[in-house]
Amino acid sequence: MRGELERPPRREIDTAGDGYFATFDGPARGVRCAQAITRDVRRLGLDVRAGLHTGEVEVLGEKVSGIAVHIGARIAARAAPGEVIVSNTVKDSSPARALRFEDRGVHALKGVPGDWRLYLAAA
Repeated sequence: MRGELERPPRREIDTAGDGYFATFDGPARGVRCAQAITRDVRRLGLDVRAGLHTGEVEVLGEKVSGIAVHIGARIAARAAPGEVIVSNTVKDSSPARALRFEDRGVHALKGVPGDWRLYLAAA
């Protein structure tokens, strides 16, 4: 996992238990990284779940926080093992030909206002 996250412009921000939080300089790069990690760990007999959102964040030293971070975490909680789930914002911000997405419907995200349309980033 760290091998994928150590390549610039990716940046590992934090770990919590078995979770990782990283930032990217664009949504498509984040999706591709999550897909690579998912594929690579599957070869080891493991499954991970990933959630991605793009938005403004607050930078506090080495830490990153804000509602966009919370939204990404809530989206990750909606992913099944082996899935990369993204927000509508990620889908709409990614180059049209670069990635394929499958609609996963509208969801309420705990602690986040409104309903959110989520997508599976298809391999």
